[in-house]
Amino acid sequence: MSAVTAPETDRVYPSLRAAWLPLAALCLAFFVEMVDNTLMSIALPSIGRDLGGDTTSLQWVSGAYSLTFGGLLLTAGSVADRFGRRRVLQIGLALFGLVSLGVLLVSTTAELIALRAALGVAAAAMAPITNSLVFRLFDDATLRMRAMTVMIVVGMSGFVLGPLLGGTALAHFSWHWLLLVNAPIALVAALGVRFGVAPDRAEGLTRDRLDLAGAALSILSIAAACFTFTSAVENGWLSPLTIGSAAGAILGAIAFVARERTAAAPMLDLSLFRDGTVRGATIAQIGTSIAMTGVMFTLILHFQYAWGWSPLHAGLANLPIIGTMLAATPISEALARRFGHRAAAVVGAVFLVAGLAAMAWGVEHGYLAIAIAMIVMTIGLRTVMTICAVALVGAMPANRTSMGAALNDTAQEVGTSVGTAAVGTLIAALVTTVLPDGAWSPDLVASYFAGERVIFAALAVVVGVLAVWGALTLTNSRATDEHPAAEEQPTAEQHPAAGPHPVAEQPAP
Repeated sequence: MSAVTAPETDRVYPSLRAAWLPLAALCLAFFVEMVDNTLMSIALPSIGRDLGGDTTSLQWVSGAYSLTFGGLLLTAGSVADRFGRRRVLQIGLALFGLVSLGVLLVSTTAELIALRAALGVAAAAMAPITNSLVFRLFDDATLRMRAMTVMIVVGMSGFVLGPLLGGTALAHFSWHWLLLVNAPIALVAALGVRFGVAPDRAEGLTRDRLDLAGAALSILSIAAACFTFTSAVENGWLSPLTIGSAAGAILGAIAFVARERTAAAPMLDLSLFRDGTVRGATIAQIGTSIAMTGVMFTLILHFQYAWGWSPLHAGLANLPIIGTMLAATPISEALARRFGHRAAAVVGAVFLVAGLAAMAWGVEHGYLAIAIAMIVMTIGLRTVMTICAVALVGAMPANRTSMGAALNDTAQEVGTSVGTAAVGTLIAALVTTVLPDGAWSPDLVASYFAGERVIFAALAVVVGVLAVWGALTLTNSRATDEHPAAEEQPTAEQHPAAGPHPVAEQPAP
């Protein structure tokens, strides 16, 4: 029986409304993962005053979370595919809630950094599984794509609304509440998963032994790469720390590839990257995250500093992104049905580039011009992100869907790190290395606008190359589960642990 045509013991839902409980739980888990870092960023001044931390320690309050989260994503996906996706997600939610309560015991920035690192570990155990479990809820391809759309919109809402929610909360409560609220959210999400998502079945999991050496090398290389970009912003690209971490990331990646090519049961089967869908979707997702992070980073400074808006006002200014994420659903679905994934993703990439180019023009033409550019960019962003996320998970063997979701999330985390480092470096080079906290002078504002034009133009070129390149490797399938033709699939002998592919036995619509 196909992995899509699930046995009666599984909970397969006929509509999004029928699946409201598990879908809401998975969205809630995804939201809290995405909102946590941006939520805390706006609280750093309050944390510094309360705990007496210096600038470097406060930067690590955010950086510790990103480092453990990005470094453990692939390992968490591998563990989930072996020991059970629902089980690992529930463990991650429990850990996330319990560690968040630990903020009541924090009295120094060092303790808070350790707590944030532990939260990153818990979030890594949640992120790839929330996406892969969406596929288990539905056996209809269109419903899967719509559910993935909901997940992406919720996740991006958390990313965009983090400063707004954090600023609003800090006006009434202590910064401790930004972490304490995670505990009841994690509890509600865990209950929704427990009662709404079917338990894992042995035939849906891989029986390979966990590749501990591969896991260690992946953690080393990814964490070192993420740290490299963070260090580049803080210390410069030519600092010994940045060069050393970059060298560690490269050596770790080389060792990881060598290990995975020779391991009897590799954590990540590198032969999967021969599939254009896997390779292209990963590349395109790096591009979309660079675009989203670069735009958000730059516009936060634009709204709050150059224009002097409050955090609440600046957060509301980002609402065109959220609204368009929701409104663009029919557009992306119609493109996929009419032209197939490859053409639809290329069209999305064109919209993405056009929006970034419009942003470069609009920075000196008022908020309306920026809002229109946001809308155009987000139509492309939403189309490319959703199609590539569904394509990447769908292209994996049936017992490796968590690894596919982890690969998707890792690509986005790499893109986020690259986008932050690139924009930070460009601002330092084009505008100033130290941005004043008070009102900006007219000269500094003019310099920042000029720097923004260069940044958005550069993003348009880089993101355009990555998104179009990735999109062109997809197939022309008009289904919402992407995979090359059946005759191109690995045989059972090539993937002995893999069950039937989720799409292999499903006729195209």
